[in-house]
Amino acid sequence: MPRLSLVLLALLGLVPVVTPAGRAAPGVVSAASPEAAAAGREILERGGNAIDAAVAVAFSLAVTEPAMSGLGAGIQILLQGPHRDPLVINGTSRAPAVMPAGITAADLTGHRATTVPSTVRTLDYAWRRHGSGRLAWADLLAPAIRSAEEGFVIGAFRHKVLTRTAASLRTHPSGAALTLNPDGSVPAVGTVWKQPVLARTLRRLATHGADDFYRGEIARDIAADMAANDGWITADDLARLPEPREQPALRGTYRGWDVATLAPPASGWVVLQILNVLERSPSGELAPGAPTRDARLVEALAIGHTSNQRSPVHDMADPVAESAGRISKETAAELLAAVRARNPGETTHFSLVDGDGLAVAVTTSINNYYGAQVASPSLGFLYNDYMHEFVLDDPNHPFALRGSALPFSSMSAMILSRGGVPRMAVGSPGSARIISAVSQVVQLWADGQADIAAAVAAPRWHLIPPNRLYSEADTPGWRERFAPHGWTFPSVPTDLVTDGRNAYYGGVHAIAWEHDRWTGAADPRRDGAVETAAPR
Repeated sequence: MPRLSLVLLALLGLVPVVTPAGRAAPGVVSAASPEAAAAGREILERGGNAIDAAVAVAFSLAVTEPAMSGLGAGIQILLQGPHRDPLVINGTSRAPAVMPAGITAADLTGHRATTVPSTVRTLDYAWRRHGSGRLAWADLLAPAIRSAEEGFVIGAFRHKVLTRTAASLRTHPSGAALTLNPDGSVPAVGTVWKQPVLARTLRRLATHGADDFYRGEIARDIAADMAANDGWITADDLARLPEPREQPALRGTYRGWDVATLAPPASGWVVLQILNVLERSPSGELAPGAPTRDARLVEALAIGHTSNQRSPVHDMADPVAESAGRISKETAAELLAAVRARNPGETTHFSLVDGDGLAVAVTTSINNYYGAQVASPSLGFLYNDYMHEFVLDDPNHPFALRGSALPFSSMSAMILSRGGVPRMAVGSPGSARIISAVSQVVQLWADGQADIAAAVAAPRWHLIPPNRLYSEADTPGWRERFAPHGWTFPSVPTDLVTDGRNAYYGGVHAIAWEHDRWTGAADPRRDGAVETAAPR
């Protein structure tokens, strides 16, 4: 076929994009640890597709970034190939089916803070349904097993998180044994940290398959550990955890870009609403350095975060339909007009793409740093503490705690496309700061005001309704500008600051099509990395 025809077909997404040498364009991985990014590159270079690589990255993060994710986590996967509808694999965890009456916040500690882990089942489902078929399940776990057996180097950000959490971890011997030195001290930056117990669990998963986590030996260990520590998860909860739901992505637009994101119980609809509000302003008013930028961003963030608090989506059976009104352009105009009339834990995210243009954005979490901070001594992974994300005092709330309920999540992974071809994938950890971070990175990149690396590195705003406002840049005079409008300015933790950037404001890992190739950006606020696979 003539080269011109190949190029035209590639631009239409009908064949893989090719390099001048005729080889498939390389895949790119941006993830929150160097080891996980390298695992994704390894799988791509072995012939796996983006889903195969995503499974390897997620398991590697479970080993090398245990404060954020792990085998005890929940997960959401957003994927889109050229000229395919975007799809969500909803791997949200669930509350135990049976719990005592009258639960209070004080009850949600240790093993009782944990929802039924769904990550292993979701990754297995994604591999079986959407993987390339060229690599075995065990192949995808191999990089994580190596990192657990041979160790990984503790980076500066991971050391800071350990230092922050060490005092609490010391009160939970099972969690401390997995994360701290035998004397309870924090491993130094550069320490090679090995996890032999977790390695054994991963090897069993590689050999016996994911079902062992839910119906086999691993499931029996989890159930026994829960029973011995007053936890509520039972063997039946594990065995009856349903396969993840495939559902259409929630879809919107921003200045000509098609935007796909996660539907509730995740919070992608909030980011779409914020982008709709920002779209009401000319892009020049949002440009870095423009005198109007800060006010417009704060205005849009306030509208979105307030909507999230006051108007949550109730229908988890059909969340896309109920979200439609919230993400309409008309709703954004009405909310913005109303505002102007009145006013004269923790998570991990990775993004990757393969040589065929299949883009994947994955957010996985054990909720707060180190989750529930407890673990089965025989399995080597920490349980999540997603029980804290339920509402306890309003039985009619969509996120009220009840048997098998889905917890609230701020996850907001996004894929931007044009003409049906993905061109950017993005997401972040950071609880509600996810919404703020993703909104600002998408705006800068989609408006052409920054390449992906600069958009990810740019200082960010965050706010908590009704009146708390935070600025990472802390430029002179910003408090004086906003104080007359009723904002207050609480301080934020500074123990996670690296080179003037604060991990409080998220940890975005993104990929984007720039200058006729895919490139990636790892948030400089964290220990992440970008890897590019060699062209096939």
